[in-house]
Amino acid sequence: MASLNKILLIGNVGGDPEMRFTPSGVPVTTFTMATNRSTTLSDGSVKKETEWFRISAWRKQAETCNQFVTKGKLVYVEGSLRTRTWDGKDGQKHTSLEVNADRVLFLDKQGVAVLPPEEISTDEEGDIEPDDLPF
Repeated sequence: MASLNKILLIGNVGGDPEMRFTPSGVPVTTFTMATNRSTTLSDGSVKKETEWFRISAWRKQAETCNQFVTKGKLVYVEGSLRTRTWDGKDGQKHTSLEVNADRVLFLDKQGVAVLPPEEISTDEEGDIEPDDLPF
C-alpha cells in the first residue's frame, strides 16, 4: 500500500537561519516559520492563531536558504514531516516535529516567486487565502 508524507506551508520566517555542517560536510540550514489563521467566532470576534514550524534544508537548498532567508520574509516550504528526539540537559526525553524541506521559494517582492503574482491574491492584512492557491 502506498503512503505519503508531504507538507506545504506559506508563512513568515521567525528568525535568521542557522547553517551547520554534518560530520561528513553536508550543509544543513535551519530556521523557524509561522503560519497564521484567522477565524470569526459566533459572537463576531476574530480569533487569530499562529502555528510555528522548524524547517531544515539540506545541501544546495541549505546554502541558498542561508544566503536569502531572513526574519520576516514570506516563504513557501514544501517537504515532509520528520520526528526528532533528543535527551535534554534535564535528563528528559524530548520529541518535536520538524519539516525536512525539499523546496523553499521566496515569495517577497525582492525574492524569486515561481507563481505569477496575479494568481495569488491577499486580503486586507496580506494573508493568503487557501482558495487563492493554484494547487
